[in-house]
Amino acid sequence: MINQQLIAPRSIVVVGGSNNTMKPGGSSLWNLLHGTFDGNVYIVNAKEDIVQGMKCYHDVSEIPQADLAIISIPAQCCLEVIDVLAYQKGVKAFIIYSAGFGEGTTEGGELEQQILKKINDAGACMLGPNCSGMFNVHHQSLFTQPIPFIDSKGVDMVSSSGGTASFIIESSIHIGLRFNSVWAVGNATQIGVEDIVQYLDESFDPETSSRTKLLYVETIRDPDKLLQHTASLIQKGCRIAAIKSGATASGKRAAASHTGAIASSDLAVEALFRKAGIIRCYSREELAAVGAVLSLKPLKGKNLAIISHAGGPAVILTDALSKAGINVPEMPKEIAEGLKKQLLAGSSVSNPIDLLGTGTGKHLGLAIDYCIQHFKEIDGIAVIYGNPGVTKVIEAYNVLHEKIETSPIPIYPILPSVVMAVEETTDFVSKGHVNFSDEVVLATALSKVVSTAPPLSSHAPIPEIDIPAIRQIIHNNEDGWLPPQQVRKLLEMTGITMVHQFVSISKEEIVAEAERIGFPVVLKVVGPIHKSDVGGVRININSPEYLAREVERMMQIPGATAVMIQPMLTGKELFIGAKHEPTFGHVLLCGLGGIFVDILKDVASGLAPLNFAEAYSMVRSLKSYKIIQGARGQKGINEDKFVEIIVRLSILLRYASEIKELDINPLLATEKEIVAVDSRMLIEKDKPVEN
Repeated sequence: MINQQLIAPRSIVVVGGSNNTMKPGGSSLWNLLHGTFDGNVYIVNAKEDIVQGMKCYHDVSEIPQADLAIISIPAQCCLEVIDVLAYQKGVKAFIIYSAGFGEGTTEGGELEQQILKKINDAGACMLGPNCSGMFNVHHQSLFTQPIPFIDSKGVDMVSSSGGTASFIIESSIHIGLRFNSVWAVGNATQIGVEDIVQYLDESFDPETSSRTKLLYVETIRDPDKLLQHTASLIQKGCRIAAIKSGATASGKRAAASHTGAIASSDLAVEALFRKAGIIRCYSREELAAVGAVLSLKPLKGKNLAIISHAGGPAVILTDALSKAGINVPEMPKEIAEGLKKQLLAGSSVSNPIDLLGTGTGKHLGLAIDYCIQHFKEIDGIAVIYGNPGVTKVIEAYNVLHEKIETSPIPIYPILPSVVMAVEETTDFVSKGHVNFSDEVVLATALSKVVSTAPPLSSHAPIPEIDIPAIRQIIHNNEDGWLPPQQVRKLLEMTGITMVHQFVSISKEEIVAEAERIGFPVVLKVVGPIHKSDVGGVRININSPEYLAREVERMMQIPGATAVMIQPMLTGKELFIGAKHEPTFGHVLLCGLGGIFVDILKDVASGLAPLNFAEAYSMVRSLKSYKIIQGARGQKGINEDKFVEIIVRLSILLRYASEIKELDINPLLATEKEIVAVDSRMLIEKDKPVEN
């Protein structure tokens, strides 16, 4: 779909090119003429003879053959112009700035589809409409400002929104981040974010391609494609950070279970990003800062030295790093003494290393070299150096430039004097460096980078389940919430142990079963979905008389069809659920049960199908994971069994996609076994399409 004429055209026609650079056609032409493009440029404007110093054609039929067309005219004029360009002038790539299509009216949407068909039939590609364009090292066909410094080793950015792309560029220029390419897809009628990621993957060259990708995504139309190609890029050595906006609205969904109440498109995005290894960001500044971290040498551990000539910012950074799980280890005393001799009297060398306000560029260089040579516990260095008014900042920044270029470990510059040292900071950034003007911004970005795992794989065998029997149960049941005995069968066929249970409408049979299995017991109503809300759960029943009274009471609850008796078990409560999200498929959730899922919403999400490595990653990402391991003298649970159940459910959902919602809450876990106590499953089969 993306062709060479779009990537590196030899000739470009700007339809709607203008002398007015406040219009898209004029601004884009200015960017094009003042950028790196060295091919032929043709301009079409019915009202002008000369545009920005160049000859202007009055009609597209007059221009020579061209590779790429930039369209900046009213929407209703586009179809006829594109017809001429595609079928008479050999244009194989289109960037359409024009708005007024599907984003506006039904008629506009119909026109958009007519244009798409014409372009597809001509074997051409199209970016837009309603987009701000793109740029790369070959040409800058973007109508927005600013155009950042273009570097083939800079980042690639793909954005659903042209305006957002511009604002991210501004944030990035401020900190020194450079770009290899930027793509704004607009309506994404033919080329969407996923298609560009696919192109970046399939055209990736380990010698020449950028290894950092930034994404701003408003709609994920093809999660499988995005997952496939982002994971592939990361496996090739790239890192990817992304903002997904509009992910919090849960839409109209039934909250008939914990999973239904908790699951959302946002958790689906979280699961997709986890599976792919994408670093998730939530703001433009954060995305730019993460991009800046990724532009530096990779941090191969979690230990940092901090060198500063101001104590306060160093303490702030130490706190922020510690909260983010990054260590600031103390420098061993015997090593520290050697550094102390090289610095000013009164300098602190324990880590953070405080050069004092009068510490010079020379002292900074000595401290950096000493840490690299002797402080072997560290994996990177953060340098905080501003302008206190008593040192020559330019000398320090020149030293920092040299050390960053030659250091075997990453050095993170935090140059906070954005007023007092603006010229020196600008000079430093112009040499190809980034600058984190705030230490907490660095800590946050760095923590996101080091805590995001690459795509996981596992060679562990996938558990076997009875697929034919599962399919038979699905086939034999109607849409709706499955009866408890059918849920039990499905779980048992999946290899998940359920607590013994007995269902009946007879008080005598329930009491007899209780005496057989032994008191105490649990009694639950069958029928109502929210059992607790209607008084349909009683635990720790110790006598036949009390049990009989409760059976009679529960059978009077509206919607009750029977009652269920179970033995009273003990153990830590766990929760596993699954929800089918449109386009994403099944999102699995796991966590501790009880308050942790009901109130704290401490759940981890994963996108089915899941392998063992992914399931372990989910469990270990929980805030309550220390409880799962065992804390304060309490025994932990069987983590391996918990993970196996998650994987088994993932396989069940793969072969029983009709299960749209699944909830096991609680599972009771000990250090040896995990038993499912209660479960619900909602089935919705695909309906045949009516003619």
